[in-house]
Amino acid sequence: MLASTFTAALVGVSAELVHVEADVSHGLPGFTIVGLPDASVRESRDRVRSAIRSVGLDFPPHRITVNLSPADLRKAGSSFDLPIAVAVLAASGQLSPALTARAVVLGELALDGRALPCRGVLPATLASRAADMDLVVVPRGNVPEARLVPGVDVRGASTLTEALRALQDGSEPPPLPAAAIPRVAQVDAPDVADVQGQALARRALEIAAAGHHNLLFTGPPGAGKSMLARRLPGLLPPWTFEEALEATAVHSAAGLVPPEGGLLPLRPFRAPHHTVSTAALVGGGSQPRPGEISLAHHGVLLLDELPEFERRTLDVLRQPLEDGVVHLARATRSVTFPAGFLLVAAMNPCPCGYRGHPRRACRCRPGDAERYASRVSGPLLDRIDLVVQVPPVEVEALTGPRVTAEGSEAIRARVIAARHQQAGRQGRVNSRLVGAPLDALRRDPRVSGLLAQAMTRLDLSARAADRLLRVARTIADLGGSTGVERSHLAEALQFRPC
Repeated sequence: MLASTFTAALVGVSAELVHVEADVSHGLPGFTIVGLPDASVRESRDRVRSAIRSVGLDFPPHRITVNLSPADLRKAGSSFDLPIAVAVLAASGQLSPALTARAVVLGELALDGRALPCRGVLPATLASRAADMDLVVVPRGNVPEARLVPGVDVRGASTLTEALRALQDGSEPPPLPAAAIPRVAQVDAPDVADVQGQALARRALEIAAAGHHNLLFTGPPGAGKSMLARRLPGLLPPWTFEEALEATAVHSAAGLVPPEGGLLPLRPFRAPHHTVSTAALVGGGSQPRPGEISLAHHGVLLLDELPEFERRTLDVLRQPLEDGVVHLARATRSVTFPAGFLLVAAMNPCPCGYRGHPRRACRCRPGDAERYASRVSGPLLDRIDLVVQVPPVEVEALTGPRVTAEGSEAIRARVIAARHQQAGRQGRVNSRLVGAPLDALRRDPRVSGLLAQAMTRLDLSARAADRLLRVARTIADLGGSTGVERSHLAEALQFRPC
């Protein structure tokens, strides 16, 4: 007898539906899985056999063939256990094939028949909705994640028996409507009021958050570069449900959404160590998985001690910083990962860290500082909008009477107002401003003269000049100005590297 159901295979951070066909026929007992399965899927034969017997059902003593279609798409992971078991039971007459023909089933099986959570449930549910499937059955631990997708009948199961019952009687409650899923806000990030002094760096944080501009802090050890960078997420506006859903889908594909986790509560903040490999940073592998830049989608990526990263690793950031996506090409398939992250980096001025320090002497040999800085390529620096020199904190700022600094909440209010102006004017953040609006800024008589002088004296590239104008546009938005004035461009110039 032939029966079938559906499941999903991850391709990057999206999913493709897989047709699971099972045939139980007379012949010598055997269990064969075809359709380009990897080792983890081939091993499901033993898990499925033991799980079916453990829950008191009959494992057919016949020749079993399971086909995973399309056959040219490699299947990987343990989420194929439950759909294979369901298809085999339907093909052996223990479950009506009509109940499984329009269902999408995902989940790993333990030997005792328990349904274990798996990764990639959210992308699979999105693919099920796009294909207009009738039902999605997932392990109970993945139900909150799957029900983030409105308009899909999601049912959970703790065991193989419960999965069969969910297919038959639909005892699970209906999925949550989109309106019932609350929007989440950024409330737990460290407060920028903790930073003493550093007025210019605080201003750069506000500009970076308002216009989604990449930011680099440079200064001696202990000046507060990392402390400042870690407060950037608290200045970003609350994200929308759609943004949270996209970021959660990336984390789901990477297997980083915990059971019962559901929607990510906060914008991602990723801070990989400088020993990170290129594949870990941008994604990769034989079955491509998202890297750190994709896990920071709609959030912040912190690269501390920037020159300590491999230069080749840093240079692969050029295209994602420009396009907001990263394209990975493999022999059998090409995938595209989202990479709409906000980059904030920090570095010392030299290997010892004390070049230009007012109280400590630099111990580096001649030429060391230049070689150290050259580890970060010019094209990458050209894609960073704001470069801030962070001086050592004054002793009086730490030991004298505490000065109450402006907190993250007040700055975030200005950032949100500036983002609203950008959305109403051009429908995107200023760092993505292109085309006619940017050309109009470039030729505006109020700023064109100063821009020409800056390009000549600082030897700015065309890309750097455009980024300078985008920063000036953000500064104008923070000040509530409808146009960009000379003073806005002058302030933006102080954040260009010398």
